[in-house]
Amino acid sequence: MSSDAQSRPATSTGRRARKAVIPAAGLGTRFAPATKVVPKELLPVVDVPALEYIVAEAAREGLADVLIITGRGKSAIEDHFDAAPEIEEALERKGDKQRLSRIRRSTELARMHYTRQREARGLGDAVSYAEAFTGDESFAVLLGDDIIDERDVLLARMLDLQAETGGIVVGLIEVEGRFISLYGSIKPAGELVDGVIEIETLIEKPKPEEALSNLAVIGRYVLPPGIFDALRRTELGARGELELTDAMRVLGQDGVPIHGVVFSGRRYDTGDRQDYLRAVVRLACEHPELGADFSGWLAEFVRTLE
Repeated sequence: MSSDAQSRPATSTGRRARKAVIPAAGLGTRFAPATKVVPKELLPVVDVPALEYIVAEAAREGLADVLIITGRGKSAIEDHFDAAPEIEEALERKGDKQRLSRIRRSTELARMHYTRQREARGLGDAVSYAEAFTGDESFAVLLGDDIIDERDVLLARMLDLQAETGGIVVGLIEVEGRFISLYGSIKPAGELVDGVIEIETLIEKPKPEEALSNLAVIGRYVLPPGIFDALRRTELGARGELELTDAMRVLGQDGVPIHGVVFSGRRYDTGDRQDYLRAVVRLACEHPELGADFSGWLAEFVRTLE
């Protein structure tokens, strides 16, 4: 271990995290062939790419610097958050101020930073690329295919809790037993109090019969700077990947507190085809321009299926 790693604090208390990290290097094979050229994170949820919802969430909570971990074939992500002079000029000539504002929104949300994961070796490996970006500060990790509805509160509570405890804070949902193998599973260390629970340990994607509880980790984490040293001390998991869950468990064994915020609001998993379609339909029904007409058509279409 380097002397720098040895001197880095395992926890960071008092200051609310100010930076966000979004891993977005996955191949998106479940959406092939649509993702052959277009990164899965840019697939539209109605008329906004999924990744833009995530960046907007970070920005709303004061995470003004956002690092996106990309991979080969993902340069379109950088292009999306860059200016588009030709399109902007065309919209200005038309006097289409509404669309012009929406085009410019993606470039104004946050200060965007990028680095490339050389090889897809797991979420923990992706997060390890953020060490120089985050330095000795706590930071948030938001998965690029996990959308939290902006009307529901999760990240704000997590950021406040992490500033108070200095440890690890994860987002949790309750799931049916048979679905726990899709998530990390946590073992509570106490009772749920005001939506917050202390965590004794956690494991990644267990078989249903090996689950520690029905509380599953979703794609929101607030982590102390000590996570990078823990990642260096974490062995590859059964899938040959460096799991963030395993590194968090290592920090927990070091005495770093781990807490979870249980979320019961609206969440859209756009990395799953069924959930992606549900997200598109739901948000289309609520769209300020399209919602009324689309909802009417959808109700009529459903009647034809009965």
